[in-house]
Amino acid sequence: MNRSELLEAIDKKYQAMGQDPDVHLSGLLHSEPMKYWDFIQVDALLGLQTKRTQLPDEMVFIMYHQINELLFKMVIWEMSQISHTENITPKKFEMHLMRISRYFDMLSNSFDIMSEGMEIEQYMKFRDTLTPASGFQSAQYRKIEIASTELINLIDYRYRKTIDKNTAYEYAFENMYWQVAGIDHKTGKKNKLMENFEEKYKNELIEWMKEYNKINLWSKFKELPKEHQKNTDLINAMRHYDHTVNINWVMHHYDAAAKYLDHGKVKAEATGGSDWHKYMHPKYQKRIFFPELWNAEELNNWGITNLGGYHKIL
Repeated sequence: MNRSELLEAIDKKYQAMGQDPDVHLSGLLHSEPMKYWDFIQVDALLGLQTKRTQLPDEMVFIMYHQINELLFKMVIWEMSQISHTENITPKKFEMHLMRISRYFDMLSNSFDIMSEGMEIEQYMKFRDTLTPASGFQSAQYRKIEIASTELINLIDYRYRKTIDKNTAYEYAFENMYWQVAGIDHKTGKKNKLMENFEEKYKNELIEWMKEYNKINLWSKFKELPKEHQKNTDLINAMRHYDHTVNINWVMHHYDAAAKYLDHGKVKAEATGGSDWHKYMHPKYQKRIFFPELWNAEELNNWGITNLGGYHKIL
């Protein structure tokens, strides 16, 4: 596009908006050129790390989790483009799913940064200053799960028969699988981890549940024309995402936790006080976003054999 064509396009753009193109061109004339550090907000980003102890490896722990939250935000951004696109094509659906899977592949492969990047002795000291905080309290991760599948697939495995499409959102929330980690097994009451989490995020997450009730990834897939639901590239993308999040990423997380919490004679609890083995390991809760895309053997062995790694449907 040459200069005259560019100016003509600018005129049309701003006239369509009811704006004077000359005013915007004048603003461009007097504006400062963009700089990398301003665009990325580097100073603000690098000022977000606040240690609570004098232990050096705490900085690794903080920055690692902040990176996770940024990647979660990228995941939600891609999910929104699937969920809020009407009459989405299999190609577009697959494209965004594979972007999401690559983000989670990055998350899975990054656990060595933390597991090999912190001395066990340092971690076991500074973790006490985190109580009762826990990665469990990542609201963005809960949003990812809710936007991925129908709520029934996130209900604690023992209570799924009490849930149907007419169940109140509040009741469904109270029976989500993660509630297991929020109950003090000694008293049967919600622990401080859960109380803090619900005080800040419960209403927000219930609204999120309502928004994605019919536009989560699994519902969007099942609304596609039948011929599109048979698209092998899309099916493989769905299976890849499901396996990556609910087995691969979870097990990398599980193994990293085990290095620190199972290293001594006395096994440590998670920072929130949960029985993290049963909460995290996929074989217990069988978190599966797209259950109908897996065969009976794969479902029965979910999280036990690691399905031999992800494999494609031909």
